[in-house]
Amino acid sequence: MKMNLILWRHAEAEPGEDDLARWLTSKGQKQAAKMAQWLEARLPEATRIIASEAVRAHQTAAALNPQHQTDARLNPGVDVSNYLAVADWPDAGGSVVLIGHQPTIGRVAAKLLTGIEADWTVRKGAIWWLQYRLRDGRAQTVLRTMLTPEQL
Repeated sequence: MKMNLILWRHAEAEPGEDDLARWLTSKGQKQAAKMAQWLEARLPEATRIIASEAVRAHQTAAALNPQHQTDARLNPGVDVSNYLAVADWPDAGGSVVLIGHQPTIGRVAAKLLTGIEADWTVRKGAIWWLQYRLRDGRAQTVLRTMLTPEQL
């Protein structure tokens, strides 16, 4: 069994008092569009796309698919276990893109790749593409790519 988990940090957003209501900047809109174009060419057709309830996460996700789902368990300040539960990692199989926030995205990547939750930095608009697979009966998490909008 294989599962692809793409962790996508929302693109650059405007400052604001209400954290969930912050909009993408024009730079953020360009970042989201670039990454969405790259992902669209590579994601399997049945990929689930799930964003936090924050406006900036919705806008980032909408660049890839306006019909994405939302889940409060991806909102700012949540625990790593929330992201893994939303993805149903690794039991769901298939592919899922989670659009969320720092520091949780960095912590999820660290946990899955090292077994230790650590504060890894993730740039705005960047993705971590992780894959779960069984190799010779052993579970493995593989880093397929880590990509920022500036690299595209």
